[in-house]
Amino acid sequence: AKHLVPNKMRDFFCTINLDQEEVFRTQVVEKSLSPYFGEEFYFEIPRTFQWLSFYIYDKSVLQKDLRIGKVSIKKEDLCNYTGKENWFMLQPVDSNSEVQGKVHLELKLNELITDNGSVCQQLVVHIKECHGLPLINGQNCDPYATVSLVGPSRNDQKKTKVKKKTSNPQFNETFYFEVTRSSSYTKKSQFQVEEEDIEKLEVRVDLWNNGNLVQDIFLGEIKVPVKVLRNDSFQAWYLLQPRENGNKSSKTDDLGSLRLNICYTEDCVLPSEYYTPLRNLLLKSSDVQPISASAAYILSEVCRDKYDAVLPLVRLLLHHHKLVPFVAAVAELDLKDTQEANTIFRGNSLATRCVDEMMKIVGKHYLKVTLKPVIDEICESPKPCEIDPIKLKEGDNVEINMENLRYYVDKVFREIVRSSISCPTLMCDVFYSLRHLAAKRFPNDPHVQYSAVSSFVFLRFFAVAVVSPHTFHLRPHHPDAQTSRTLTLISKAIQTLGSWGSLSKSKLSSFKETFMCEFFKTFQEEKFTESVKKFLDDVSSTESKEPSGVSEPVHLKEGEMYKRAQGRTRIGKKNFKKRWFCLTSREFTYHKQQDKEPIFTIPIKNILAVEKLDESSFNKKNMFQVLHGEKPLYIQANNCVEASEWIEALCRVTRCNQKRLSFYHPSAFLNGSWLCCKATAESTEGCARCTADVPADTQIEIDGDRETERIYSLFTINRSKLQKLEEACGSIAVYQGPRKEPDDYSNFTIEDSVATFHTLQQIIDILEKLSESHEKYQKKRSSSAKYGSE
Repeated sequence: AKHLVPNKMRDFFCTINLDQEEVFRTQVVEKSLSPYFGEEFYFEIPRTFQWLSFYIYDKSVLQKDLRIGKVSIKKEDLCNYTGKENWFMLQPVDSNSEVQGKVHLELKLNELITDNGSVCQQLVVHIKECHGLPLINGQNCDPYATVSLVGPSRNDQKKTKVKKKTSNPQFNETFYFEVTRSSSYTKKSQFQVEEEDIEKLEVRVDLWNNGNLVQDIFLGEIKVPVKVLRNDSFQAWYLLQPRENGNKSSKTDDLGSLRLNICYTEDCVLPSEYYTPLRNLLLKSSDVQPISASAAYILSEVCRDKYDAVLPLVRLLLHHHKLVPFVAAVAELDLKDTQEANTIFRGNSLATRCVDEMMKIVGKHYLKVTLKPVIDEICESPKPCEIDPIKLKEGDNVEINMENLRYYVDKVFREIVRSSISCPTLMCDVFYSLRHLAAKRFPNDPHVQYSAVSSFVFLRFFAVAVVSPHTFHLRPHHPDAQTSRTLTLISKAIQTLGSWGSLSKSKLSSFKETFMCEFFKTFQEEKFTESVKKFLDDVSSTESKEPSGVSEPVHLKEGEMYKRAQGRTRIGKKNFKKRWFCLTSREFTYHKQQDKEPIFTIPIKNILAVEKLDESSFNKKNMFQVLHGEKPLYIQANNCVEASEWIEALCRVTRCNQKRLSFYHPSAFLNGSWLCCKATAESTEGCARCTADVPADTQIEIDGDRETERIYSLFTINRSKLQKLEEACGSIAVYQGPRKEPDDYSNFTIEDSVATFHTLQQIIDILEKLSESHEKYQKKRSSSAKYGSE
């Protein structure tokens, strides 16, 4: 952010909100007017929403944190900003513009015949219910609605009853309004409505939170013109909107601005059978000769940014166990263009991008178990490690700093070279094939088989994770400037040590900075080279990596949530208590505070199901239940994204449990019966099917259909490039002489024009069929849409 008000050095933080619900928060940046947050958040959106908002807060110690301003982007507009960095002006935070939720209305225009035989019109408004109203001060609100018929010369208003403590009030109230009067109506009144005035009338519904002793709070409004009814019954959900004057202020320029880079994707995923042709074409890519004529390779050729293609492609191939042969095939193509052994796998090719992405997905737990403890130590109790004479502060001792840095480098290096037993089998298989391809390409270089592997595992995996631990979920936030510098120095050292084992000559000459050369003179080259060599041998071997002893539990997720007392409280209402939850590969525990002994432990093998809990059970949002041998454990997460992430993590780690339930109760057992099915015995079998009762064959959660839909979207966006590539293949096949117009297709890799042309025709044919299916679905959806405001 920059130029924030008030124009004093303050402590700022930023939150990310879906409508009014905070889902992430940055760390506090102290004493700044232009704070740099530098944080990345990646999340699935588990519910419908209208606005993605970013709020800047001024942190206060004694009072409530002050909201300085916000950036709100409508869901429909997100695609205009995706993939680009933009500066946004901060807007004032105005209660009239802070809305979320929807209202269900039925509207009807009746014709009534009066006693004297003339006709008049009557409007019937049935307000049924609302859903997803915001929390007020962290609590469910006390909502009521006002229903008005508004025109140039009238404003008839009626009001519903107040519903207590709910975000999803059921009103079920009907209101009647006279729209036109019969011509014989003689009584004078403040309005005379003629037939044509219907054009100017509208129904307005305003939602309010009943403030009791304080002022009522506006929650949102909707407006429906009466003319759309025309003697027809109309029923729909309407998204609540801000007031028209909300968010308009003369003082919008002086609040400051916020720089954001947003990447938003939204896919409409059809049933699985629609994707079979495209999926099969992609999955047989590794068998196509040459690989450059395969559908997967063509995808990477036509996408402007290779990364867009790599992510869904790697995930799809991983899901179907086809990644290793594909990586081997594209790596072989890469090696054909590599002239020198010391530049092996250094570029950003399809092969290197695929291996990078695979390591990020498959190596998450491996990184946590290897690096998290030592990274935590560096970040939580940092020692000064600056050894650059130019950057040293007054009073710094360079010898002590060098010792500190050496201690950290030794520790990180030791953890890495001892970790081969934890390296995932899939990573080992990929490294094995890369190693053998490199040795085959450069048979006279004994070191190339090691540099092929170290260029990935040290340079692109461990060194990157050390320098930005927050990106790999090793730390919750971007580290401060001093810690960041320490991590950069450690990362440089790890890169150098990792490549020592792969090259014959010392690497000291590669350092631009003389202070790093001095630092490395303290290392014994022989000892480190041997350790690296042994580690690289271990991680690029296909032998089983199963440890002989009992492996350490992998730490998966932790955080603060609320749990409902499990019947051990005194007489009275069972309450909700804040607890620190921790999930490992072995057990799920909660603690009174972080770093305290667990109060309650559930072994992972005892978990029978993990499911959402209906909000109506305890009138609380974002609740889920963990079913185990005893009573269900009811937990409330802080927001919808956190709830979704906990459910997914718990489901993943318990997927292969033998005694998993097939049915569960979506609501709680209260006052002697299940709220969902009204059964009175607590031991009654569940009344709803569990969402995940099929054991998974992999630890990685991937939705193959969704990834295939993403690939379909990328092909569709780049349709013109597919056609250009098709033309290029045709002209090469017909005209065998020198290319006359290289500009059109010189960027494409075409080894076999006939094979590539054949694949392109298959892709284009599949795209047309899928496009038809999408159009049919969209028509069907628009004809049955329940949203009046969409």
